[in-house]
Amino acid sequence: MYTLLADWDGNGPGPWILLFPLIWIAVVVLVITVLRRTAWRRGCGHGGADHPLAVLGRRYAEGDIDAEEYRAKRAVLSESPPSPRDRVRGGGGK
Repeated sequence: MYTLLADWDGNGPGPWILLFPLIWIAVVVLVITVLRRTAWRRGCGHGGADHPLAVLGRRYAEGDIDAEEYRAKRAVLSESPPSPRDRVRGGGGK
């Protein structure tokens, strides 16, 4: 029986056979990159923890909190965290 990879009498596969593992590595890296940019960012990869604003909206919709409490908590959750420069400027001196 003739097998291409075992035929080493001068008609073997040659050095191009080394490209196959590189091609498979490239395919795996490409799949992981695509998944990281799409599905895993949408939350398909973790245990289903909801975003805090979604939890707040659901509590408001269910009537657990009133409109005033909803607006106050949403304002706190929506504000951006202070940058490191703001902390240095506002940081207490002696």
